[in-house]
Amino acid sequence: MARRARASRNRSETQIAAPASPYIKRVLPHFDVLDEEQIVRLERQVDWIFEEVGIAFRDDPEALRIWKEAGARVEGDIVRADASWIRALCAKAPREFTQLARNPDRSVVIGGQNQVFAPVYGSPFVRDLEGGRRYGDMESFEKLVKLTYMLPSLHHGGFVTCEPCDVPVSKRHLDMLYAHMTLSDKPHLGAITEMSRAQDSVDMAEIVFGKEVMEQNCVIMGNVNTNSPLLVDRVVTECARVYSARGQGLIVVPFILTGAMGPVSTAAAVAQAMAEAMMVCAFVQIIRPGAPFVMGNFLSSMSLKSGAPTFGMPEPVVSNYAIGQLARRAGLPLRCGGSLTASKVEDAQAAYESADSMHSTMLAGANFVLHSAGWLEGGLSTGFEKLVMDADRLGSYCKVLNQGLVTDDEAMARDAYGEVDPGGHFLGSAHTMRHYQDAFYEAQLSDSENVESWEEGGRQDMRRRAYDRWNHLLNTYEAPAMDVAKKDELAAYVAKRKEDLPDAWY
Repeated sequence: MARRARASRNRSETQIAAPASPYIKRVLPHFDVLDEEQIVRLERQVDWIFEEVGIAFRDDPEALRIWKEAGARVEGDIVRADASWIRALCAKAPREFTQLARNPDRSVVIGGQNQVFAPVYGSPFVRDLEGGRRYGDMESFEKLVKLTYMLPSLHHGGFVTCEPCDVPVSKRHLDMLYAHMTLSDKPHLGAITEMSRAQDSVDMAEIVFGKEVMEQNCVIMGNVNTNSPLLVDRVVTECARVYSARGQGLIVVPFILTGAMGPVSTAAAVAQAMAEAMMVCAFVQIIRPGAPFVMGNFLSSMSLKSGAPTFGMPEPVVSNYAIGQLARRAGLPLRCGGSLTASKVEDAQAAYESADSMHSTMLAGANFVLHSAGWLEGGLSTGFEKLVMDADRLGSYCKVLNQGLVTDDEAMARDAYGEVDPGGHFLGSAHTMRHYQDAFYEAQLSDSENVESWEEGGRQDMRRRAYDRWNHLLNTYEAPAMDVAKKDELAAYVAKRKEDLPDAWY
């Protein structure tokens, strides 16, 4: 038993094997829950919002000018338009597109039958087993970038894996971009909170990829939220004018807390999310037809007693399925869901809520999944243990989605029945020996040994195993190779921009 315990620990210390693909090429059918009548009713509601209710485009006169010149009905800052025109504009967006990575072997295809997992985004706090909860800083941010790079079931770097609160707001995006571009070679997002920061993101991406490559390819994307209900602010429209005008990707996500930023009924909230996102997609296509666009949905239920958002509940689960069908009908890549929880630590609540949220995201067919790993406390905190625990689960989802049930001749294993007598076992058969290394997904953090081995190994729970895991990964981290001249040019750009920008902490 002592030998078995040591073998288990040694396996958990090895690096996770690289996946066959840098993203998921889905073979599993989508889980469609709506019938045709329900889909039509929802689409009519979306069209009614386009034509009768309208969407406000606020604090950006240039956006209103663009709408007016294109032919929309603009009254004050409310934009209304014929639904067939909006849908025709949205049809110009590609159903799928490639985001190039610095390492071409890690480029991802977003849309169609493909799914891409990215880590948590936007948390001001971080938490780990030994350090507890604290404000994010640049050291923590760089560790999270390195971990995301090392975990193969995370295909994309995201961007704000935590807020580095020790760096001025006016300058931190530069350090964050430099970290993503040098500490990892996976694709990532750019800054969005202010137009010049979006421009810095595009300019730095051009240094990495070159102007000619950037003119023909998506190499960076911005992720923005509408200001639900029914409001698109200048952050969104200015980002569209920076990213989309250069042919780069834009992800637009209505963040609807049902009962607050949308009606309390899930169907109405789903239709509202579709209308808000599609209206911005149409705006993007006016700016540059064919610009990559991802339609988002972040729909959360809430406690009607306290107003706190709730995650992993049945209403958001159903919304994931519904929005998946509607996005496919609209021909748009989809972002929704993630490993979401309101729990403060990696406990049973976190496991249940994250599993329900992520599993429905998987079945719904979300093409780009932000918050796939690391989310705690309703998104206020990034958990180091949660990141590697979620990534372990994502590995199993990858296998389900990539393979489904294989039924070829080899899978039927007829030769094995010729070797094994009735009442015997297949452990030593030639078929088993051919497949023993890859027959089953082996979770890195689950302990399936007997209780004696577990006790001899220190009675570690999963949080402790996860803590050891991420520390081991960081201890074995090696930066991916990068052209020295490009790295120096990036560093010079960052230094110059920091010199030009005053410190600002808000």
